[in-house]
Amino acid sequence: MAKRTKDLLNISDVLKDFVETNNLEKGLDKVNVRDAWSSLMGNGINNYTEAIELKNETLYVRLSSSVLREELSYGKDKIISNLNEELGKAIIKKLVLQ
Repeated sequence: MAKRTKDLLNISDVLKDFVETNNLEKGLDKVNVRDAWSSLMGNGINNYTEAIELKNETLYVRLSSSVLREELSYGKDKIISNLNEELGKAIIKKLVLQ
């Protein structure tokens, strides 16, 4: 088997091109936002999180605890900046806690 060092491509570049060509970024962003929420907020908040949905730069989070919803509402800007930092780009502009 011959080596083809000239034609080697980085797998991350190939995947990035595939995602851009097929317009899959919005779907991947939705999945990545859920993962970022889970990793940043921890088990305590994740236990009360019922649904996470990203629509048009707005993140909707449904919580089962009204007390937790009120507490998190005080730090919305901080949550948005932390999530965007975790995602590596400014996807979220607004956070709605339900």
